[in-house]
Amino acid sequence: MKTIIHVNQHVIRKNTKTGESKPCLTVKTYKENRYAHEAIIRDESGNEIAKVVYSAHKPLSCGARCWIETKYDVETVVHDDPSSLVSME
Repeated sequence: MKTIIHVNQHVIRKNTKTGESKPCLTVKTYKENRYAHEAIIRDESGNEIAKVVYSAHKPLSCGARCWIETKYDVETVVHDDPSSLVSME
């Protein structure tokens, strides 16, 4: 079953403006939507491999209020810059 973790930027902005701390994460499957401040990602054995954290009132020093944490290696992929594509008209 595929799960999508969506970060709702509108909730983050509203919380920042009003001082509230409503959950900004939506964990979506084909069956349901669950709302959360943290989404823990586990492997088949139940071990935590990563988590998405929303911290409304204690942002990171860079200002981020929502981020992903893991102790594992992370592979990065950079796609071509869409602005460099030439129109074929």
